[in-house]
Amino acid sequence: MNAFHKLYGNAVVLRNLHQQRRIPYFPEERIFRLRDSRLQEIIHYAANTVPYYRELFKSNKIDPDDIRTVEDLDHLPLITKDMVRQNPSQFLSASRKGRSSILFVTSGSTGTPIHIFHDRESFLANIAFGERERSVIAKLCGKSFRYKTAAILYSGSTMEKVKDLYRQWTFIPVRPEQSAFSVLDRFEEIVKGINQFRPDLLMGYGSYLETFFRMLVLQKYSLHHPKALVYVAEGMTWEGKSLIEDHFGIPVLSQYNAMESFKIGFTCEERDGFHIHDDLCHVKIIDEQGKKAAEGAKGEIVISNLVNHGSVLLNYRLGDIGILSNRKCACGRMLPMLSELDGRAEDILFLPNGRFIHARAIWAVIKKINGVLKYQLIQHEPKRFELKLVTGSPAAYSSIVGEILTGLKALFGETVSIESGHFEDLTPRGREKFRPVLSLCKPKAFE
Repeated sequence: MNAFHKLYGNAVVLRNLHQQRRIPYFPEERIFRLRDSRLQEIIHYAANTVPYYRELFKSNKIDPDDIRTVEDLDHLPLITKDMVRQNPSQFLSASRKGRSSILFVTSGSTGTPIHIFHDRESFLANIAFGERERSVIAKLCGKSFRYKTAAILYSGSTMEKVKDLYRQWTFIPVRPEQSAFSVLDRFEEIVKGINQFRPDLLMGYGSYLETFFRMLVLQKYSLHHPKALVYVAEGMTWEGKSLIEDHFGIPVLSQYNAMESFKIGFTCEERDGFHIHDDLCHVKIIDEQGKKAAEGAKGEIVISNLVNHGSVLLNYRLGDIGILSNRKCACGRMLPMLSELDGRAEDILFLPNGRFIHARAIWAVIKKINGVLKYQLIQHEPKRFELKLVTGSPAAYSSIVGEILTGLKALFGETVSIESGHFEDLTPRGREKFRPVLSLCKPKAFE
């Protein structure tokens, strides 16, 4: 990437940086004005440049000027993951921003990857928006910048791709000192690496970090205590948070995001619910009938990304479950809050040799192979697995299953048994969440 592109990237970041740490403390009315102004802009943009919305507004005789506040979004239909998965181009803007946008592929945490495009400007502006979350981390770490960060991810993760692109598109004179580990690294190696690096902040997937700290207790390992922990991409149980905070004395934070919206919410120093980035991504809750849920009722989270001019998603059913709250946080931030969030909590696979494998490691194998529409790996016994694949045809299944099984055995070890089969569909019962990786034999110490 040449210097011109990096200068452009820095200009976008600087243009959006103004008052980012102050916006969460703005009076509600000011936040709502900013939110609705962005809504009006993205509505007109969608009506003019996005195929799905252009046809929707035309066929239903919807005037974009009639959608002025987020309450007016109720006049638009709900968008499902399947709609975007089956025809991503319908939601991609035909504008210059859309044509030059960056493709991201969801992690497959639902078993069926989705193609989402982010325009370059909103992608770069996300660096500036991150000041809201970084201010919380800086306070807990006792440093405004240059706090040391260690992350436990998987090779090829979205977070790694985002960071690589930021390096290509921006000049950052003072980068935080960072160390990266893989979910495929041995537990002992990660412990040793953290003790040597001594990070102020530890980041990773919710279920992985919970298992990691449970293993520390069970195996009586000593670990350098970071000043804060941030889990992302999936949930962590209440018991897991309590273990980390009470036993290890490490404050546990979370950042709520998705491929469809890089910023949805974050927990603050109080760690009592998620502050929603309402001016960037509006959140509402719907009931089982798809109607707006009653105040304080639990329901499905629906998002409207107000800043992305690549894939425009309004009233998008994210699939997580939560409760909106009217209460104000003791921290003084005035952003709306999610008092409860039941996000994805991915299963961990425990092997007989003591290793544990995160679900993202399975996705790292699957995503390399074209033709998989949906998948599920079930661990019935420590060394007995079942692989279910949905492909376009039985012939397509036959052409790729061998390569997938080879990749999985390289991950688990040759002594495991993996039965495989072709399926027309993999549908959970009722509102039960589909798990692409499912373990039926967790160690008793983790039950």
